[in-house]
Amino acid sequence: MHKNLRSIGSPPFKKAVLFATLLISNNLASAGPLVGGSATVNNGDASESWFLVQGATLNINNAQALAIDADRSSVNINRGSSTLQISGSDNSTINIIGATVTGTDGNSGLLLVSSKGVVDNSIVSGEQFGASAVRFFGTTDGSTLQISGNSTLTGVDAGAFASSRSLIDVTDSTLTGTAATGYGLWLQSADAIARNSTIVGSQNGVFIELDVTGTAPATLNLSNTTVEGKTASAIVVDFDNVAAETATLTLTDSRLLAGNGTLLEVKGGATALTTINSSVLNGNVIVEDGSHGELTLQDNSTLTGRLENVALTTINDTSYWVLVDDSKVETLVLNGGSVKFGEKNEFYQLDVTDLSGSGNFIMGTDLTTGQTDLLNVTGTASGSHQLLIESSGSEPPAGVPITVVKTAGGDAVFTLPGNVDQGAYSYGLAKSGNDWILDPQTRTVSPGARSVLALFNTPVPAWYGELTSLRTRMGELRFNGGQPGAWGRTYGNKYQIADGSGVGYEQTQQGFTIGLDTQLPLGDGQWLLGIMGGHSKSDLNLDAGTSGSVASYYLGTYITWLDTNSGYYLDGVFKVNRFHNDAKVGLSDGGRAKGKYDNMGVGGTVELGRHFKLEDGYFIEPYTKWSAVVIQGKDFSLDNDLHAEGDRARSLLGEAGITAGRNFKLNSNIELQPYVRLGGAYEFAKNNEVQVNNNVFKNDLSGARSLIGTGIAAAMTSKLQMHADYEYSDGQNFRQPGGLTLGLRYAF
Repeated sequence: MHKNLRSIGSPPFKKAVLFATLLISNNLASAGPLVGGSATVNNGDASESWFLVQGATLNINNAQALAIDADRSSVNINRGSSTLQISGSDNSTINIIGATVTGTDGNSGLLLVSSKGVVDNSIVSGEQFGASAVRFFGTTDGSTLQISGNSTLTGVDAGAFASSRSLIDVTDSTLTGTAATGYGLWLQSADAIARNSTIVGSQNGVFIELDVTGTAPATLNLSNTTVEGKTASAIVVDFDNVAAETATLTLTDSRLLAGNGTLLEVKGGATALTTINSSVLNGNVIVEDGSHGELTLQDNSTLTGRLENVALTTINDTSYWVLVDDSKVETLVLNGGSVKFGEKNEFYQLDVTDLSGSGNFIMGTDLTTGQTDLLNVTGTASGSHQLLIESSGSEPPAGVPITVVKTAGGDAVFTLPGNVDQGAYSYGLAKSGNDWILDPQTRTVSPGARSVLALFNTPVPAWYGELTSLRTRMGELRFNGGQPGAWGRTYGNKYQIADGSGVGYEQTQQGFTIGLDTQLPLGDGQWLLGIMGGHSKSDLNLDAGTSGSVASYYLGTYITWLDTNSGYYLDGVFKVNRFHNDAKVGLSDGGRAKGKYDNMGVGGTVELGRHFKLEDGYFIEPYTKWSAVVIQGKDFSLDNDLHAEGDRARSLLGEAGITAGRNFKLNSNIELQPYVRLGGAYEFAKNNEVQVNNNVFKNDLSGARSLIGTGIAAAMTSKLQMHADYEYSDGQNFRQPGGLTLGLRYAF
């Protein structure tokens, strides 16, 4: 039987080339040497130890055996079988299929020396290694071990071990090292491939070192595999300053877990070249002084952790490196990849000796406190890079630039995809010497501030859109002599508010009103007193993904006087509104902010006019109308900490014009009245003040407007009438491309 490998060879085991000494153990029942030929052990046969030489073949079929040693021979442990430790040397072949192998007396479960082995759907354990693949001293013929089929390999020192020129190929299986210093997989200048597998060590998941008598490069290729070091690093590459060799590591769709937070540790003068494909990793990569590490992230990979002394970091396509602390790398190459400086309100510095390529830096800054992420290139910076700087609602000190990139020189160009929102203003990027700063000289009103200004402005046009004139509200009352009745109208309006008002936006309003009135016992009965109520919703569009809405609910009362003899009429309305205001802000960095508040509004209008009847059913109707409204001021904040204080919004609107039309009788019941309206209006209120983070803005809808309208009223019966009206207005800061009303009135 093979000896305890810890005692074989000199120098000590960790730095020795492993070889096998094949012996027959005298204290085990032995079948004797099998020289050439073949033997089969079936179920029920006695359990014996075996020693095979000179091309012998041993088959164990659903049976038990003691230890087995094979030299230039073949061993087949078939389903349902169990044995003690197995060794194969000098081009032997060991197949373990659906069986259990247990190494005792300090032995590994399976030892391959310059041989081949297959473990499929089996359990292999040992008091040293679960399995080992090594070579004879002084040769270049390593071993190959294939592990598959949900197999489990468990060892004290390591689940599996391989020395120089050997290969361990693992599929759908688990390797476990159980000792406090155990490794899941231990490689000495060897190669390993793992697919859909789990590798766990009590100390490290994978430990890679040099085979001192046969130094060679080592490779580790992981695919959809988890490697875990329970108390220390997931993977360690330690060449103990023996020789300048290289370990090449490739991870695809894999996971690394580390008890100490270090995914990869490179030390002892080792060189580790690591490529991460399609993987999401959380932990650090630490390269000891005197060692060399290179890291490539590609195929949508993300590494969240600290890189320490990594010589070359390459981030390709849509991959990310997320900082968790200040970090330092020598050379950073971005080929479409991104570096993210931590999460919100975490501010880090990344020191880079040389920067090249083209990529993105996702950064944050708080101009209020002067804290910022910083990219510091101490050598040469080249390439074209975007800075994606997170927006904030907090307000910075006025006129203070913030440095976000420092370079010692080079032709690198840094740009912003848009501005950086900081409080009430957005800032652009400017070059200052070799550095790049957020420049207060380039500031514009931020999307958040624009949305706030628009919300405080919106209730005034909404209030007027709900009200309009007597004719557009209730139709032609003269059709039925001003009789009491019930009425309803639905309406839609579109407004365009110019930048000169304080902020430009589009407002689209839809709503309805219903009302009920009765005659008053005054004078000749030409007075109507009524109540009305309704709802409207205004949607705001401020471009760049910023929007808002104002839902309005209102109740009012009105009094109307019609004098059929003189043609004079008087209409007065008093209305109270409840507004629900909601902002959805598209920030310059692509993020979102939102906020909402409620407030009240109250106002009234008085319209005075006279109806002149002309020949052939024609008429003219000059009028004047005066309206006043006050909207409650309010304090509120967006969820990005932008704070707004709106004073009372006031409006005083005077309007005068003339309506001209003609009455047609289609028959004894139906009467039509088409008309046109021309007029002008003037808004006297100006400078409704809004403070955004203590920055004062003015909403100003003042100025003259021209009005054009057309419509038709129809008396379908003596009781029922309908009306439709279209209106257009245009002014300095206010434009209404269209307003449409459809109404119905029923007289009692």
